[in-house]
This record gives sequence, C-alpha cells and structure tokens, in this order.
Amino acid sequence: MNQNGSTNSETSTSGKIARSAGSVSVAVFMSRILGLVREQVLAGLFGAGTAMDAFVVAFRIPNLLRDLFAEGALSAAFVTVFTEYDKKSREEAWRLANNVFTAITIIISVIVIAGIIFSHELVMVLAPEFSEVAGKIALTARLTEIMFPFLLMISLAALLMGILNTRGHFFVPSLASSCFNLGSIIVGGGLALLLPRWGYPAITGMAIGTLAGGIGQMAVQLPLVFKHGFRFRPLLDLRHPGLRKIGRLIIPAIIGLSATQINIFINTNFASRCAEGSVAWLNYAFRLMQFPIGLFGVALSVATLPVIAKQAADNDTEALKTTLVSSLVMGFALTVPAAAGLWVMAKPIVALIFEHGRFTAFDTEMTAQAVQLYAIGLLAYAAVKIIVPVFYALDDTRWPVMASFFAVATNICIILICIDRLQHRAIALSTSLTMILNFLLLAAVLYRKLAGYDLSRLLSSLVKILAASALMGCIVKEVCSLVPAGDSVITELVHITAGIAAGALTYAVLILLSGLKEATEPLKAIIRKFLKS
Repeated sequence: MNQNGSTNSETSTSGKIARSAGSVSVAVFMSRILGLVREQVLAGLFGAGTAMDAFVVAFRIPNLLRDLFAEGALSAAFVTVFTEYDKKSREEAWRLANNVFTAITIIISVIVIAGIIFSHELVMVLAPEFSEVAGKIALTARLTEIMFPFLLMISLAALLMGILNTRGHFFVPSLASSCFNLGSIIVGGGLALLLPRWGYPAITGMAIGTLAGGIGQMAVQLPLVFKHGFRFRPLLDLRHPGLRKIGRLIIPAIIGLSATQINIFINTNFASRCAEGSVAWLNYAFRLMQFPIGLFGVALSVATLPVIAKQAADNDTEALKTTLVSSLVMGFALTVPAAAGLWVMAKPIVALIFEHGRFTAFDTEMTAQAVQLYAIGLLAYAAVKIIVPVFYALDDTRWPVMASFFAVATNICIILICIDRLQHRAIALSTSLTMILNFLLLAAVLYRKLAGYDLSRLLSSLVKILAASALMGCIVKEVCSLVPAGDSVITELVHITAGIAAGALTYAVLILLSGLKEATEPLKAIIRKFLKS
C-alpha cells in the first residue's frame, strides 16, 4: 500500500514538473526563436567585425551582472524564502516582496550609476586588445553606458517571475523574455537603420533596443502580479528576518556565481586575443546553445525550484530526492539528443540562421566548430541549472561556491594548454569540460548531503539515453548525406528539416522501447494529444 502510494506520489510530482516544464518550454521556445531572429538581424547588419565585437563585449558587462543578481542568485534565494512566507500569510509575503523590491532597486541603481561612470575602465579590463583597433574601445564604452540600466529592469523582472512561479504561473514569466527580444528586434533594428542618417553608429540602435527590451520584459509581468493582489509600496526594513535570510542565501550564491562570471571574463579576454571576429563567433555559437539550454535546462529548473523549495520547507527529504532524480533524468533525456543533433548538423544550422549579409561562409565554419565543442557540455549545463537550486533550498550555498571557483581554475588551465593550437575553439572546449566537472562535483556532494539518492536509476537512464542518442546521431548523419544542402535557403531548410525529422522519430521510438518513464510519459501524452486532434 505504501509502495503504491509512494509510486503515485512520485508519478504525480514528475507529472507536475513535466507539465510545468512543458509550459515553460513552449514560452522559452518562442523566446529562443525570437532570440535567433535577433541574432540574424545582428549578423545580417554587422557580420562578425569590429561593431559586433564591440556590441558583444558592451552587452556582456551588464549581462554578467544580470546572471549574478537577477536570473541566478536573486531568483533562487527569493523563491526559497517567499515560498516559506507565502505558506504562513499572504500579507507577510507581500511585505517581504516590497522590502526586497525596495532594497534591490537601491542596490542595483547604485551599481548601474557606477557602471556608467566607469564604463571605459570596465571595457579596458574586459577586452584590452580592443585598443589596437582605432575607436573600438570608445565605441564599446559608449554602448556599455547605454545598456547598463538594462540590469535594473531585468533584476526587477526576475523578482516578478519568482512571485508568479511560486503561485504556479510559469508561461507568462517565461514568455516575458520574448518581449526583450521583440524590443531588441523592432526598436533596435529600426534605430540601426535610422541612426546613421543622423551621424550615429548603426550599432547604437541595437544598444537602445536592448534597453527597451529589458523594460518590456519587466512590464509584461506586472498585470498578472497585480491580479494576485501585489501592490508596490516602498519599504526598507533591514531587520526583517525574511530579507536577512535572502541576504544570507544570496551573498554566498553571488560569490559562487561570480566565479562563473570570472570564467566568462577570462573567456572574453582570451577571445579578444584571437583572430578578429573570435568574440562574435563564440557569441553566435553560444546563442545557439542557449536554445536547448533554455528550452530544457532552464525550463526544468524553473519548474523544479518551487516543488523542491516546498519539499525542503516540509522536511520531506525522500520526496525531494525523488524530484531531483526525475528532473535530472528528464534533463538528460532532452539535452543529450539535442547535443548529438547539434554536433552532426552544426554547420548547416549556422549557415541557415546566420549566413546572410555580412556574415560569410568562413564565419559559418568558425562558428559551427565552436557550436560542436559547446555541445559536449550541454548535458552538464542543464544538470547544473537543476542541481544548484537544490542546494539553495537546503540552505547550503557553500558547495556551489567552492565548485564554481574550482571551475575557474580548471577553465584557465585548459585554455592555456589548448589556445595556441585551437584558438577560439579552445574556449568552447574548456567551457564544456569545466561545466561537466562542475556538475560531477556538485552531484557527488549532494549525494552525500542527502544520504544518497537513486544513483543506479540515474546512471541506467543515462546509459539508455546515450545509446539512443548515439544511434540517432548516426541516422541523422546518414539522412543528411542523402539529402545534401544546396546554396539556397529552401534547400538548406529541406536538408535540416529532413535531419531533424529523422532524428526525432528515431529517438522517440528508441526511448519508447527503453521504457524510460520520465521521457515516455510526456512523449505518450504528446502522442495522445496528436491522435486526438
């Protein structure tokens, strides 16, 4: 009886996470499509030259801090504590939210002002080699000044997202990033065409579009938050226990995440020393990687966090372990075949999306090589996004911090060993290997911390997924050789569509035959819906 009850509970939890992740995935899919359109606009207008390198580095500066404050430490810490208060009293939860909103607004505003004042110095630290090209440092600093306020908008948007996720809303918050991409495309692309008439660099328009997109990402969530009864009232109570607990969680988490940002800083610094266009090639490649990372890793992380936070608050360790393993298996089942597909089809995909205007066939080749090496770590990217919030829910940020700084040291060593031979490809390879080691370390620590979890199930599932993905990759390669890519967009599209269709069908059949519950249940639900319609 207990076993059946446990099985039903496990199925219910897995199903809930799968449904929530599915909702997030649909929204993220739309956002990522718009993100690729945004990258196409950038590639078509600016290629991979000086202006694009300047934009990538300028956007990276506030973006590093966004990952640090908004979509990483802040979001996880806020959801964990807000869930506790929401269980006790709605009024106390809103009071906590107002306190956090006020504190974050003040802190981030100070950082934004400092960033604008010291933009030139920040660019010199991040990409000193830009000084060898006349005007490149000045252009990058100007773009940085324009885009820095984006950090405040996106931080507030992350808090709104946390409130809505806690209340069971996943689609609208995840769709909000589509507004960022729309703002960048419409406002940025439009101004990029208009500003040169008035003597301003075209790339300045994309910087303004980025800021407009950040405002849109925050604003689109406000109606739903207001519907739940939230009203912003300035409140700053530094003695509030909830605010202090978020501080205790967020400060070590920021230190840990800062290691990731240090890695990005190191990668950008090394890339700026490689051939002209290396920064842009890596940026385009990682943008492609963000598609499956967001679609699968971020979606599962967002869906899992409220469930794990509640289970941790209830001290239900067994349920938490089950949720963790199910989420990781789902992540593996989605990211491993995606990595195999990207490895096989990197070049035609990059060519279809980016090879227009000033983006050349050589740029395609260099970007595709980076995509293949980034794909090696795709599984680990998604897994880390799932596993780190478990540490936050358990009120333990020490190990993620240590793992992150271990990753920094590893990253530097691998790049130094490989960069002379591999150039920009060394950075992509190092990023993947570092992330894999980071995941293995965190998984081992969590296994000990939780007094074990179902490791045999996790490993057996991974073996099945790897075998199915390897066979799928072989089928895709064979199909692509039978349907060669041509010079036109139509023939490229047919080539890629044939490969993806063959891969998806092969993998679906193999996974159904494997009996992997976390993958087969959502797949069967999709098939049932398809047959009904």
